[in-house]
Parts: sequence; C-alpha cells; structure tokens
Amino acid sequence: MSLTRLRSIHSRPSPPADFYAFLLQTCVRTENVSAGRSIHAHVVKAGLHLGVYLVNNIINLYAKFGFFTDAHNVFDGMHLKNAFSWNTLLAMYAKGGMIGRANKVFVEMPQRDSVSWTTMIVGLNLMGEFERAVVVFLEMVRFGVPPSQFTFTNVLSSCAALEALDVGRKVHSFVAKLGLSGVVVVANSLINMYGKSGDVETAKAVFDMMRLRSVSSWNSMISMYSQSGRMDLAQDQFDEMTDRNIVTWNAIIAGYNQNNLNQEALEFFSRMLKEQSVVPDNFTLTSALSACAFLGLLRVGKQIHSRIVRTEMPCHGQVGNALISMYSKSGGVAIARRVLERTMASDLSVVSFTALLEGYVKLGDLQPAREIFDLMNYRDVVAWTAMIVGYVQNGFNSEAMDLFRLMVDNGPKPNHYTLAAILSVCSSLASLDHGKQIHCRAIRSTGLSVSVSNALITMYARSGSIAGAKTVFDQICQSKETVSWTSMIIALAQHGLGEEAIVLFENMISTGVRPDHITYVGVISACTHAGLVEKGRHYFQQMQTKYMIQPAQSHYSCMIDLFARAGLTQDAQEFIKTMPVEPDAIAWGSLLAACKVQKDADLAKVAAERLLAIDPVNSGAYSALANVYSACGKWDDAAKIWKLMKDKRVKKEQGFSWTHIKNKVHVFGVDDGLHPQRDAIYQMAAKLWKEIKKAGFVPDTQSVLHDIDEELKEQLLSHHSEKLAIAFGLISTPENTTLRIMKNLRVCKDCHSAIKFISKIVGREIIVRDATRFHHFRYGFCSCKDFW
Repeated sequence: MSLTRLRSIHSRPSPPADFYAFLLQTCVRTENVSAGRSIHAHVVKAGLHLGVYLVNNIINLYAKFGFFTDAHNVFDGMHLKNAFSWNTLLAMYAKGGMIGRANKVFVEMPQRDSVSWTTMIVGLNLMGEFERAVVVFLEMVRFGVPPSQFTFTNVLSSCAALEALDVGRKVHSFVAKLGLSGVVVVANSLINMYGKSGDVETAKAVFDMMRLRSVSSWNSMISMYSQSGRMDLAQDQFDEMTDRNIVTWNAIIAGYNQNNLNQEALEFFSRMLKEQSVVPDNFTLTSALSACAFLGLLRVGKQIHSRIVRTEMPCHGQVGNALISMYSKSGGVAIARRVLERTMASDLSVVSFTALLEGYVKLGDLQPAREIFDLMNYRDVVAWTAMIVGYVQNGFNSEAMDLFRLMVDNGPKPNHYTLAAILSVCSSLASLDHGKQIHCRAIRSTGLSVSVSNALITMYARSGSIAGAKTVFDQICQSKETVSWTSMIIALAQHGLGEEAIVLFENMISTGVRPDHITYVGVISACTHAGLVEKGRHYFQQMQTKYMIQPAQSHYSCMIDLFARAGLTQDAQEFIKTMPVEPDAIAWGSLLAACKVQKDADLAKVAAERLLAIDPVNSGAYSALANVYSACGKWDDAAKIWKLMKDKRVKKEQGFSWTHIKNKVHVFGVDDGLHPQRDAIYQMAAKLWKEIKKAGFVPDTQSVLHDIDEELKEQLLSHHSEKLAIAFGLISTPENTTLRIMKNLRVCKDCHSAIKFISKIVGREIIVRDATRFHHFRYGFCSCKDFW
C-alpha cells in the first residue's frame, strides 16, 4: 500500500466501507501492518468504525500480525458483534498458542457455530492437548452442531496422535453419516488415523473405496506400511503411483531406513537422483545419511556430503546433525568434529552428540566428548545419560559419579537409564552406601522400573548384600522378566548359594518365564560353586534339548570350570576334546587353577601353553604354572618360569584388597606400608594373628610358594592384603558392624582359613568378594563350605 494512495483518499469524499475492507485485506496479503494502521485511523476519522463487517476486518488485521492487545481492544469497542467477530478473536488466541484465553472467549460466546468448535479443536491440537480436542469434538456433537470436513480432519489428527482407535472409529461413523467419506482430505485423514492406530486393514479399505485419490492419499499408505514394517507393500504402492512428489520419495526412503533396510534406502535415494524428477530436501538427505551411518559407509556418506556442498544447501540443523552422526558411526570422528566446529555446538542434537560420543568411546578418548558436552546449550536427560554411560563403559567410574552428582544438582531429573548406569558404577566399586542412596532416589523420583530393579539386584549382590538383592527381587512381584530372574540366579551363585539358585531357576521355569543363554550361564555357575557336577551336566543338556539354545563359549567355559573345581581334570580334558570350538582363555585358566590343587604339573604345562597362545601377556598363566611347579616341589622349573616371565617383560598382577569406610575407599597391598594408620593396622593384624593361632588356626605355609624358612613364610601370610583390610576395618568401625572386603584375585587358602577364625573371635560377619565369588564368614564358618 503506497503513501500516495493513502493521501489520495483525503482529496475525495469518504470511500464506502467495502473499499476500506478491500484495502485492509490487501494489507494482510502483502504483510503491510503500518499501512493497515493508517487505514484503521482513516476508518475512525470517517466515522465508519461502527460497521461490523469493516471492524471485523480490522480485528483480523491485528490478529494476523500478532497484535493481540490491539485486536482485543477493537473487539471490546464494538457496539455490535456477530459470529465472525467472536470467531476471529477466538482463532487469534487458539492459533497463537494462548489456549487459556481462547477457552475464555469460547465460554463467553453467545452462540457457537461449527467454525467456533473447530477453531478450539485446532488450537488444542497445536498445543498437543489431543485428549481435550477429542472431548471438545464429542461435546460439539452432543450440542447438535454439524461438523465440517475441516473439523473431521483435525479431530482425526487428534485420534491419530493418541492412537485412539475406538474414538477414531466413532468419528468415522459420523463421517459416513454426513456423507463425507468421499472427500479426499477427510479420507486421507482416516487413512492416517487407522495407520497410526495400527489398523492397517481398515486403512486399506478406506483407500480402496476412494474414487478420487490425491498424491497425499498414496503417500499416507506408503507411510502407514512403512510404520507397520511392511516395506514390501509400501514399495507396491510406490510402484503403482504415476505422480510422485518429494514427500513420496521421502516416505519410501525413510521407511527403509527406519526398518533397518538401509541398503534399500540408499538404492531408492540413488534412483531418485537418477530420475531427476524431484530435488532432495533436508528430510531426504537426513534419511540417506542415517542409512550410511548404520552401514558404516564412510565413502558413500562423503559423496552425499559433497553433493550438499555443491548445491550450497545449509549444513546445519537436521542435515548437520545427520552428517555428524554418519561420520561418527563410520569411523570419521575427526571429520565429524570439523563439521561440528563449522556449525554450532548449540545446534547439536542429542542423537548426534550420542553418536559423536560413541565414536570417541570406541577410541577410548572421552576428553573431546566432554568438551562438546560442556559446549551444548541444551542438554537433556539423554545427553547427560550418554556422557555418564561413556564414562562407565571406559572404566572412569569416579568421573561418572561426579557427573551424576552434577546432574542431580544442576541438570535434568535422572531417568531409569541414568540410574541403571550409575548403579553399575556402584556395583563395580562395591559401594553399598552409594547404591543405597541411588535406591532411595529412584523410589522418590522415577519409581522402580524393571531395568532399575535389575541393576539394584546386581548392585546389592556385588556389594555383598545378598539380602538386599533378595528384597528388591521380591518387590518386583508380577513384572519379573527373564533378566530379573537371571540377575538373581547369578547373584545367588556368586554368593555360594548354589542350591538356592537352582531352586529359583526351577521356580522361574514353573512360572512360564523362558530362560535365555545368560540364565544358563548363571545356573551352571551355581552348580560349579556348589560342586553339583551332575546337576550341571543336566542343565547343559536341558538347555540344548528343551530350549534349543546352542552352547556358546561361555557355556563351555562354565562346564570346564565345573569339572576343574570338582577335581575332575580328566572329565574336563574329555569335554574339551568334544567341544566344537576352541576353549577360550577363561576355560584354560580354570583348568590351570585346578592343576595346582591336583598337583598335576604335566596338564598345567599344556593348559598354560594354550592360555599363552591366546593371550601371550597373561601374567596369571605364568604365575599359575610357576605355582603348580612350586606346589609339586619343582623349584628349578618354577624359577625358570619366573625368569621367562621377567625376560618377556610380563608383569605379575599384584594382589590388593580394598574396603569402603565412611564413603572413602581404602586400598591395601601385600605388606602395605603406605596407609596413614599403618602402625595401628599392623598392631591389630599382629594381635589377630596371635589370637587365631591360640584358637587353633594353623598357618598354611604351603600357600607361600617360595623356598624360604617357615618363620618368614608366616610373616608374609600375616600381611596379606585382605588381612590388613580386615584389621583396618576392625579399628575403624563400631562393634558388630559387618565388614565388606573386596579383592582383585582369588582368596588364598591360608587367608580363607584365617578369616573363619577371625569372624569367630571378633563376633562379626566378614564378607569377602574375590575375583570369582563372595565368601560370607560368620561364627567360624564360610558360606562356600570350603569349596571354592
């Protein structure tokens, strides 16, 4: 609207109201609000501001440009208002996201027509309040107001979002009753609703009955089949189409991508480029890059990136995120970082950040990932959880715990996945106090999901509290799944409660829960720790014959361990001969450990050679073989092994123990002299040594596999790391407190015997977690019944 045109209005008699209305409508079309305000002023000056039609146009002008207060002021100044006046004001608030004010206008309206009701439904849909939108529609029908086709398309959209099939079918009956089934946009909405709600057959019936179909009709069918995983039918629809648009191509390519048929997605992308009928947009390129990411096709991904650069398409938003994900998942983390630096870290989506994080996790380099995490403007719970999980997977437990604390203080509310991840940290550190705190937080905030409950079972079990694990397991009630049962079976097995683990396994089967391959690892391990050889054989066969689970390397290793711990080295050898796969390092290690008990040097040599062939720097193989030779009195052979180990520069794994006292970890090595309370610890250790010897304890000096005198052997034994940890625990905790000690290697025979005596003398329960299991010492007895 030109200034000259406005000035010319002054030079002639006032134009009619229709002329001003036309000018106002032109201002709306040309987005010229300043001219509209000038016309409003002329209308008032000419005394035409009492005309309903003209004032409705003024309200519409201000509403369209977002001047809500001005529009409402004009509305309030009207002497007469018609339905259009009310509907214009209602639409302004409803479509402007001010649903509360819209509802107030809706309630105050003297009369509501079809447009009024439909406007409210549209506004509620825009705000994501789909249930309220459906309720408004049902009230509209109850008041006898006939819905329009626009009403139906919007309420069907609400039903689709809610996947409310029953309500959608009722809406369909209204559509049929009013004879609107043949209207293309309504039929398309019906297809979309049935498709989103999972009723593919009815959606197809609606499509087949359509006399006229738009491209959107076909696209809806393709999308529906894609979402239901029927890409064969989606492609049939695609092939039948004679007129395809960009939405069609995006639907078929995205469909293949989302159904993990990524090679097919890229084939259709290539076909689209060759036909040159349409130009790829952001959605097309995002799907194609996603397919490359899943397939790890770095070269193809680079070609798509080159096309993006050549066509000067903006490389930010969803395309930029797709590029970062593609490079991160395809081994091009450095390129992904450069793409990120060219765009903005604040635009980085959580999905792309997670992909980039995974790329750095594979490299074992989390510092760049943390830098990117710190740069992100918006970090939702998924981003926080991804960073925490990254730390956990790389063994950075302290960093994971610190970040979790930061999340609790400043970040979003942790979800089930976050809590499960941090509980795994507590499990690794055997930090019962921290685990209990997370347990309380989970109950207060998110509640105990199955995944968190499973993580709690593992945490309590690995922290030495089998009672806590049982309590959580019992609380799951009816929602126990295979993982829950398996977690509890493994927990019982680790705590030497083999018979209880077997009873629980039989209960699991009787309740109809199907065991998986990990369950059988747990139940065979339970048999191993309890010395139940025949039970172990039975379950190994049952797994194959009843549940058709083919044994994996872990099952074979468990069986070898079962025979070896029971001293049946001959059975173990025979079993190895029948195996369809080569035994792994764990299997040969189990056999090698049994050779020490059996003093079988020849078999030990074979097992050690096989173990070193798999893992040449396995210090345990050298140590175990040398120990077997020492136990057999072959000191020269043992010396040769120690020399060979030294020549090959293989360092022996040092044994150490640790305990948590007042939320602090205290670590001890053999003959450790570094602890600040060293003198008090050694005084307590010496006192215990004297008292248990008086009580009948006889040191097992054969456990010291060195050719030295007996007195020196006893001194070495009395300063083993677990004995020092127990001495520290006794001087640092109140009487009757349970002591929990963790050890990185198997507990030796002497320490096992000594701790039984200590538990009786001090009147405390002492729980020791070694490399393979838990030992609960109480009243002079151990839960393992001396079988470990």
